[in-house]
Amino acid sequence: MTDAINSELLQPVVALAAWTMIMWIWMYATRIPAMQKAEGIDAANLVGSTGADLDKALPANVQWKAHNYNHLHEAPTVFYAIAIVLVLVGQGDGLNALLGWIYVGLRIIHSLVQATANRVMVRFILFALSSVVLMAMVLHAAIAVF
Repeated sequence: MTDAINSELLQPVVALAAWTMIMWIWMYATRIPAMQKAEGIDAANLVGSTGADLDKALPANVQWKAHNYNHLHEAPTVFYAIAIVLVLVGQGDGLNALLGWIYVGLRIIHSLVQATANRVMVRFILFALSSVVLMAMVLHAAIAVF
């Protein structure tokens, strides 16, 4: 039996996964009541609809949570992969762990902005900053493995 891998970078990985589940709960806690109130939506007989269909039928502020939940399955997938690489090559502590926490913090703030006020320029700045942090992590991983 091998020893467990212990790395500080695993904490922000789990934190972002947990945050994604919190957004899932928030999405359905607002979406289901909105669907029940919306005219023209019969959830029991709904077949083959898409998020775009719900964008037309539900209030925008309800859909913002769903949009953010989808966003948490886009760029963060690169974060998860790079974090695992950094942990596997023994580079998951110190600066890379700090970068992981900064990335997660920016993504959580991005979620809160998108799910509430949804100011596009604020979201863009937060997304851009988180992307720069992610690029630094990718660079560190590339240096470690090449």
